[in-house]
Amino acid sequence: MEQDLIGRLMADMDPDLLEFLRAKVNSFVKWNLISFFYENPHTTDTAANIARYAGRNVETTRAELAELAADGVLVENRLGDMIVYSLPNDPQVRDLVRRFVEASEDRDFRVKAIYHIIRGMR
Repeated sequence: MEQDLIGRLMADMDPDLLEFLRAKVNSFVKWNLISFFYENPHTTDTAANIARYAGRNVETTRAELAELAADGVLVENRLGDMIVYSLPNDPQVRDLVRRFVEASEDRDFRVKAIYHIIRGMR
């Protein structure tokens, strides 16, 4: 029965978005950060400032930003003694971020995405 549910939940999702969700946006904090950078595409800032803007814990945000950078979703740069994060200039990454955030506006997509994130937390 659970296998049928999983099959239905994955059957009509864009395969690129499903892979992006499962491999890179695998937490609610990352989802929030992806949305933040989509809405603020020219932002280059520290984890502390991004955490404040996103309403998240600084240490959790720092760890999640570092993972997103390691996965190529964000760029991590040093400015003196500070580490700052921004969206890469890569049009494919920006397009994937755009498609994910726009798909997230659809209730059915959000329900499926939430299911996959929770399932991945097990």
